[in-house]
Amino acid sequence: KIVKAGDKDLDGQLDFEEFVHYLQDHEKKLRLVFKSLDKKNDGRIDAQEIVQSLRDLGVKISEQQAEKILKSMDKNGTMTIDWNEWRDYHLLHPVENIPEIILYWKHSTIFDVGENLTVPDEFTVEERQTGMWWRHLVAGGGAGAVSRTCTAPLDRLKVLMQVHASRTNNMCIVGGFTQMIREGGPRSLWRGNGINVLKIAPESAIKFMAYEQIKRFIGTDQEMLRIHERLLAGSLAGAIAQSSIYPMEVLKTRMALRKTGQYSGMLDCAKNILAKEGMAAFYKGYIPNMLGIIPYAGIDLAVYETLKNTWLQRYAVNSADPGVFVLLACGTISSTCGQLASYPLALVRTRMQAQASVEGAPEVTMRGLFKHILKTEGAFGLYRGLAPNFMKVIPAVSISYVVYENLKMTLGVESR
Repeated sequence: KIVKAGDKDLDGQLDFEEFVHYLQDHEKKLRLVFKSLDKKNDGRIDAQEIVQSLRDLGVKISEQQAEKILKSMDKNGTMTIDWNEWRDYHLLHPVENIPEIILYWKHSTIFDVGENLTVPDEFTVEERQTGMWWRHLVAGGGAGAVSRTCTAPLDRLKVLMQVHASRTNNMCIVGGFTQMIREGGPRSLWRGNGINVLKIAPESAIKFMAYEQIKRFIGTDQEMLRIHERLLAGSLAGAIAQSSIYPMEVLKTRMALRKTGQYSGMLDCAKNILAKEGMAAFYKGYIPNMLGIIPYAGIDLAVYETLKNTWLQRYAVNSADPGVFVLLACGTISSTCGQLASYPLALVRTRMQAQASVEGAPEVTMRGLFKHILKTEGAFGLYRGLAPNFMKVIPAVSISYVVYENLKMTLGVESR
């Protein structure tokens, strides 16, 4: 970005004169931003001025967070920033306005952990204009596809345990894998993965477009939404995306549960369901699925923000950026808490999706299924398959992160 801004003869590199010209030009822009933040006109920026300037833009931060931002720039320990400190800190970071500088201060990343991520990433105006947003989505989609494929055996085991495990048939992890391999060979461990990967693209695209529209409907023009606005917009966008691709969810469950030779492929499976059970079968378990979105999104986002801010307040001395590993840990814990809260609904959804594939299974409503599970298996029955589900969280997050970073570099996506 620096080379692009300063390269006047378009030879792809900066000579000394071009570099000096870039610095002078960039310094002027930074001076304007500094003056706009310096509300008291005393040539210094303090924590209150940062809080006030961000509040004017609709971004609420505490004074402690503003002090952390100050500390990262403050060289002489006065807890205020003069022009020289401001210029030195931002000179080689080509940000030119306050929203860009805020994004540079605030580092927020969301990873695909193999479940439905409900709060999409937010993109700046510049990222939308340059087409950088679709590269982010492609990188995220690719990372999701690789991580889901790597953890697919655990995902299939989870589905089998949700549907078939009971007090009399106590399926364990090793026994479950042995059973799958014995029944259909090693390839059977990946049943249902094809459609699980296929649904990433339409779901991500619909969720992203819906999120943008809902943000406008909420009536905010800010680059970054407040937590409750993100939760509302994210949950609604997730519900719209899930509603659009829900038949693929049902197909994924049926493909994961199929026996060797039962269907020749996805289309054959869809035709069979349509012929034997009608169109309504593609929306079995839809209500518990929709109900599960709100607690998953709410708890995931609230725990993520709380953990991240707690870490920053306790351990961040010179920076307002917690770093990759802290964000990964916060993402893993928050996703785990979200899944714990919404897991009984996910289990009931899977059983409803699978009803016709289990021989002689009666048609049961969501309430009826809850009552039946509690009566026959107790509260523990609502958490069948939880072990393989948790086993896949850390590898899924790690694989997703590594692939995402590599794809970003390949596609030329700038890290924030």
